[in-house]
Amino acid sequence: MNTVYACFCTDVIHEGHLNIIKEAGKYGRIIIGCLSDRALIRYNRFPTMSEKERMELYKTLDGVDSVVLQNDMLYDDVINNIHPDYVIHGDNWKHGAEAAIRSHVETLLLSYGGKIIDVPYTENEQVKKIDLQLKEKLSMPEYRRKRLRQLIEMTDIVKVMEAHSGLTGLIVEKTVIEGDKGKLDQFDAMWISSLCDSTEKGKPDIELIDMTSRFRTIEDIMEVTTKPIIFDGDTGGLTEHFVYTVRSLERLGVSAVIIEDKTGLKKNSLFGTEVEQTQAGIEDFSAKIAAGKKAQLTEDFMIIARIESLILEKGVEDALERAGAFVKAGADGIMIHSRKQEPDEILSFCDRFREDDKDTPLVVVPTSFNVITESELIEHGVNIVIYANQLTRSAFPAMKQTAEDILKYHRAKEVDDRLMSINQIITLIDEI
Repeated sequence: MNTVYACFCTDVIHEGHLNIIKEAGKYGRIIIGCLSDRALIRYNRFPTMSEKERMELYKTLDGVDSVVLQNDMLYDDVINNIHPDYVIHGDNWKHGAEAAIRSHVETLLLSYGGKIIDVPYTENEQVKKIDLQLKEKLSMPEYRRKRLRQLIEMTDIVKVMEAHSGLTGLIVEKTVIEGDKGKLDQFDAMWISSLCDSTEKGKPDIELIDMTSRFRTIEDIMEVTTKPIIFDGDTGGLTEHFVYTVRSLERLGVSAVIIEDKTGLKKNSLFGTEVEQTQAGIEDFSAKIAAGKKAQLTEDFMIIARIESLILEKGVEDALERAGAFVKAGADGIMIHSRKQEPDEILSFCDRFREDDKDTPLVVVPTSFNVITESELIEHGVNIVIYANQLTRSAFPAMKQTAEDILKYHRAKEVDDRLMSINQIITLIDEI
């Protein structure tokens, strides 16, 4: 009897999935593959059910002969092991980034005479409603808040991109590309930057924007996205104020706050010693971390300590001493920062930190040392990489050039070929 294989990654079975099973039954015995959590977060979205729970769900479906775990989004593992006569899928994978996966599967099947069955994608009000319910579930605070910890466990490195508005949040949420060897890739989380938040409002980056305004930015982004959020907490302010910030962020569903060990009027770290910046004492900053940890109500939320020793040219030894003290005080992660263009001192810190601490997550922000790749960071024990301001920095030159050209030509025609169409913008927003 012929074997028909279908890969599922859903948490809820709807009419479209049942139609796939119905069509598959016409060709032979049905094997359903459950895409693993690790593959799913790169391919599609974050699951609300574990892979084990999804496998149990698929086993209950009428007509399904067996269920297997699929670890490779390109199907290599299951096709090599099962050699299905047919792979069945909704025809939506003929277009967009998923087309690369379909092409790869077709090549694998052709090597021994297998075929693809493309089933018309089911679109109706019930399916749309279920998809919307899944998105709403993913955006709920109790699900979103814990997702960063889960990602650290499930991925080699968590890739974070800055977002400073609902629109940039949508860009981070929806950008999916065909990466290495045809696999899909996307960002895992969002960074709410103090610098970008201030710049978007036309204000200097000196903690001038109050927390009420910054929380509004979070709410704007959360309203239209589902990915976890890391919040730039600057110095955290007074300890008495920081505990309230922690509670507020936790309630909103933010996954983590990063606070830096400096005191006084905030100056951007990339100025280094060119401007006067004062580093907080180890004991005082440790007390702030401990107070924040005591204030939080769930185990999901993370407080990450940002160490400025390399920025202020105090050396790796000072940074390591602080890292050990801050972890002891309860910090859930350590962010190490540098303004040098080469990553040598960052990597030296990471290697030495990992000699004594194998588990505490390490965070880096390669703004200055942007030559380093994610794979190199992984080799040195880094868990989270934050691209902290690139969307803001790319948008402003483009907008400025457009404004100048309209003034120059006294019309908008000359800039039109480099603009996103209104239809594309409407589609981007309407898909939520």
